Amino acid sequence: MINWLYFSKEIIKVGDVNFLTGKNGAGKSTFVKLLLRLYDPTEGSILLNGHDIKEFDYDSYQSLFASVFQDYHLFAFSLRENIAMSAAADDKRILDILKQAGFSHKMEESNITLDTEIHKIFSSDGHEPSGGESQKIAVARALYKNAPILVLDEPTAALDPRAEFDIYERFRHMVTDKTAVFISHRLSSAKFCDHIAVFDKGTICEYGTHDSLLQRNGKYAELFRMQADYYTL
Repeated sequence: MINWLYFSKEIIKVGDVNFLTGKNGAGKSTFVKLLLRLYDPTEGSILLNGHDIKEFDYDSYQSLFASVFQDYHLFAFSLRENIAMSAAADDKRILDILKQAGFSHKMEESNITLDTEIHKIFSSDGHEPSGGESQKIAVARALYKNAPILVLDEPTAALDPRAEFDIYERFRHMVTDKTAVFISHRLSSAKFCDHIAVFDKGTICEYGTHDSLLQRNGKYAELFRMQADYYTL
């Protein structure tokens, strides 16, 4: 049973939706790789329910997380296999999740079934998904794993801000019973998150809600207003 994760003097509680932001190179992705135990910290520690995460069996710890990274991949397998991966495939559940992820309309429009192969490498009848479609399939894969903690590490960086917002907004409504961590340097999706951590030079320089950080008038407020200027006539 996960109650909380402790990092950099702050707590990620069960059910929280957390947004990690900062300029490129600020340390966001490094933090996530430490959290997922892809890296081990050279000093300090990350605690899960008060215990150093290195005390847990590695595979058991990994099972707590489902993640989508910026460099995720879809495979030249069926849509079903791309979602279920090594898990036993429950077609009804896969279809429900694809609907939640916003991909079912495309399936109906293009006569895509769970047996349709992704890409045309092995089948001329395969489906070549667009960038936005690929994102939805990758998100559906993460949701199908049904892990208690979901991590999205800038998987929408190649999309325009509106498409990114739509995916994060949809994802937000699908994780009401889970803990979620969103990482992005674009702040259009930060407002609906419970807590925001602002990274700068490898440290968390600010932590709070959207409104509290705007009132603080620090790094987050600077980044938010800088980006908002691009959409203000």
